[in-house]
Amino acid sequence: MRTLPRRVDFTFVIDDGPDPVLQDSPTDVRESATMVLASGSLGDLVNWLRSSGLEIVLFITGSVLLARYVRWMAYRITRRIDVTSSAGDGLVRSENAKHSHVLTQVITWSMIVLIYCVTVISVISRLGVPITGLVAPAAVVGVAVGFGAQRLVQDILAGLFIIVERQYGFGDVVRISALGKEDGISGTVEEVSLRVTRLRTVSGEVVIVANGQIVQVTNMSRDWARAIVDVPVPWSADINLVREILHRVSEEVTVDDDLGKLLLDAPSVVGVERMELDTLHVRVVARTLPGKQFEVGRELRERVAVAFLAENIAVAPGLGTAEPMGMS
Repeated sequence: MRTLPRRVDFTFVIDDGPDPVLQDSPTDVRESATMVLASGSLGDLVNWLRSSGLEIVLFITGSVLLARYVRWMAYRITRRIDVTSSAGDGLVRSENAKHSHVLTQVITWSMIVLIYCVTVISVISRLGVPITGLVAPAAVVGVAVGFGAQRLVQDILAGLFIIVERQYGFGDVVRISALGKEDGISGTVEEVSLRVTRLRTVSGEVVIVANGQIVQVTNMSRDWARAIVDVPVPWSADINLVREILHRVSEEVTVDDDLGKLLLDAPSVVGVERMELDTLHVRVVARTLPGKQFEVGRELRERVAVAFLAENIAVAPGLGTAEPMGMS
């Protein structure tokens, strides 16, 4: 019987040296893992900057540009209002122009606040903070701020009523009595917002009054005004001659080309207003355009003084000490 030969399998193993990965120390392995994780975090940061980060930059830049555009548009509108109001006689602004000027300022302020509020909310949402989760904390904070900022709410409500009721507007000459002040602050209104009113005094000072602190407003440039001049003369003066001189000055003022435009009617000599120990006060009253009572009063005093000097009538000290009074 024939025997078959056995098959012998040979396996050849080629040894290229030890495996470099298996030969690495545990420290090298940790450093490699850290690099991988670091590269992943850097990639996430880059992706966030390309998406949400870029959107945040665009939101902030857009809000700043939009706010500047709103201010520019408000400037154009107010300038057009001023040009339109002065297109007629150019002496005084109309009440509609004053109110439109104030409304433009208030709307501009409100739009800028709204733009920045929307921008803040958009930025917070892009940062990954859930807006819905902030509703409850915001309500609590709102209640706390409401109690702590009662004066701010009072100022805004008072400003709203000032604008709606048209108590005064841009360019009005007013005297404002605030809380804690015995005498009022007089000046020309330069700005009216929901929170404050800004005045420019005769000496050029800027006075800012919170609307909630205003208790009384005297508007001296609404519809018409009245210039009141008290002329002090000694008891020895001839009252009939004094009245005649004052009537003549009133007629000259009425027909004057420049000053006559500021008068609504001819000045009237009321007569002796009061008597003192050695002085009589004769009053002259002139109804003028709103806000022009001061100019008319100064001109009347000057002309009365010149006329009295021409007639050799001595004027007692204190000519025209009574300031022109504005009527609403």
